[in-house]
Amino acid sequence: MVITANRADRVILHNISWEQFEKLLDDLGDRRTARIAYDDGTLEIMTPLPEHKYFKEVIGVAVHDVAEELEIEYESYGSTTWRKRIKLTGVEPDNCFYFQNEPIVRGRLDVDLRQGDPPPDLALEIDVTHKSLDRFPIYARLEVPELWCYDEGTLRIYHLRNGEYVEAETSLALPLLPIRELPQVIAAHRTNGRLAIRRAVREWARMHKG
Repeated sequence: MVITANRADRVILHNISWEQFEKLLDDLGDRRTARIAYDDGTLEIMTPLPEHKYFKEVIGVAVHDVAEELEIEYESYGSTTWRKRIKLTGVEPDNCFYFQNEPIVRGRLDVDLRQGDPPPDLALEIDVTHKSLDRFPIYARLEVPELWCYDEGTLRIYHLRNGEYVEAETSLALPLLPIRELPQVIAAHRTNGRLAIRRAVREWARMHKG
């Protein structure tokens, strides 16, 4: 095992077997703040900073508010560990949602890619360009159809096409909304508090509802 790190909030472990990866998940347990990503022997363990946590929460809540305002059924599984041994891949998104496949997982507590369940329809990643381990190949092998990547005030949308992510203008999960405007809606009301942000997001969703 080789250890490297380029920032104080993360550590990179190399030459980690799948068995070691799964044992580490068991040892760390569910009650932890650190998040992991695993790609064919390379493991990143990251402790989110306050800014990261803020935008993880505020954008995640915005997705809930938008879905409810548009009366779209959804399920949210937060930072669930998604993994596939056959792909030697695992990741914990900042948040993830089911929209198109929501009826398949509705109300379930045992969703697991290893037993043939579909991956989340949408995954959210914060500060993606500063993460040491590239998340895109991981999500591609897990076959997550859509990624939202927030970084420094910009929200980019990516669709999975032929095994690779391509930047897109609109969301597959929420096609009625100009999702890339969401950071500006949040920024305009951030200093007024969370309730002001939520009201603004709902009003924005209604405006585009048609």
